[in-house]
Amino acid sequence: MFWQFVYNTFAVPAMFVGFHGAGCCNPKIQEGIKGRKGVLVELENQLQTARPLEKTAWFHFTSVGEFEQAKPLIEAIYEETRIVLTFFSPSVAPNARSYTYADAAVYLPLDTPRNAERIIRLIEPALIVFSKFDIWPNLVWKASKYKIPIIVVAGTLHAESKRLSTFAKPFFRSVHQYIQVHCAISESDAARFRELCSPAHEIVVTGDTRYEQVYRRARLVESDTEFFHGHQSLKRPILIAGSTYTEDEKVLLPAYQLLRQNLPENFPHLILVPHEPTSERIKEIRRHLDRSKLVPLCFSELEPEVDLSAVDVLIVDKVGLLAKLYGLADIAFVGGSFRGSVHNVMEPAAMAKPVLFGPTIQNAYEASLLVERGGAKLVHTAPELAAAITAWLQDTDASVTAGRIGQELIEENLGAVKRTLVHLRKYME
Repeated sequence: MFWQFVYNTFAVPAMFVGFHGAGCCNPKIQEGIKGRKGVLVELENQLQTARPLEKTAWFHFTSVGEFEQAKPLIEAIYEETRIVLTFFSPSVAPNARSYTYADAAVYLPLDTPRNAERIIRLIEPALIVFSKFDIWPNLVWKASKYKIPIIVVAGTLHAESKRLSTFAKPFFRSVHQYIQVHCAISESDAARFRELCSPAHEIVVTGDTRYEQVYRRARLVESDTEFFHGHQSLKRPILIAGSTYTEDEKVLLPAYQLLRQNLPENFPHLILVPHEPTSERIKEIRRHLDRSKLVPLCFSELEPEVDLSAVDVLIVDKVGLLAKLYGLADIAFVGGSFRGSVHNVMEPAAMAKPVLFGPTIQNAYEASLLVERGGAKLVHTAPELAAAITAWLQDTDASVTAGRIGQELIEENLGAVKRTLVHLRKYME
């Protein structure tokens, strides 16, 4: 009760003020605030037309990556279970709402006791599933009141997590004690979850369900070589920079300049895929390229007669193309790692591509495994990035070996879905 009082008296009002304050100057947060208006009415309307099945599984995730981890589990139980999705980030909203295997999909309302009570009464779940780490305290406490089992899937808790700090640990223990099963992606994550739980809790290592999802998608797009059909001017190696932010590009583009200077005959084509290709971001990238005296071309401007050998950087200003592009890459650079958290390194690895990224990878256990085994390289500066690319371009055997190591790592970790489903089905029966 003490921690519930502290959370609801201080943390929840602070989140409300901070969320709305940040929304004044952040369009993405503003979109999330707008999406939460009338969300419980929206959910009620969706549930009225949902499949009339006996049991409902409620999956919650924060954004796209966590949604990918939940997908294979959702699809495995869809036939016999009604599926309700809630999410936090606007980035995942379109995907979740259009998802074939969802009976209802809405933003999670602010985590107040009243909202938690109302949404639980609306959904009436037989099971609540949190993907990875986005666990909301009032939701957990109210679910325990109604004896609704809760499972964390693909659970991660990195060593530097603030949840393990001296002050925060007692609070998070008051939350995690009501979670029946923690399905962790690794033994080290499981050990850290044990710090928040009693010996009576079930903490199991099931692996990361995203491996299956990524591997399946890689098998579907790997042979799609029609992407640049007719563009025979792509004769040099191809470097794909996927899901990048401004901070990544401040390292990537100087590195590319170094490659042009040091490898005048064999410097790679650079295909730049920004994380959010809004018109403002595309303008920003173009300005940066102009200052660097690099010739840009947007994907939307691409015509069969265009000579790409005269283009320095192809900017992909459409969404949904990155997987196909990775299939064409000789080397992949994954963004996010110079901004705060690396994005999906599994996707290029599953396609046997050597992978590069920056220093911030604590959010992705698989990234550290790739570095340890030699399937990826971690870099800190533009010269380091240029040197790593050069080494792989000049040693094809090393590049192929790195790609093979990455693909083998993905294949070794398949099976997480089957292991996790054992626990889900136990609580759905």
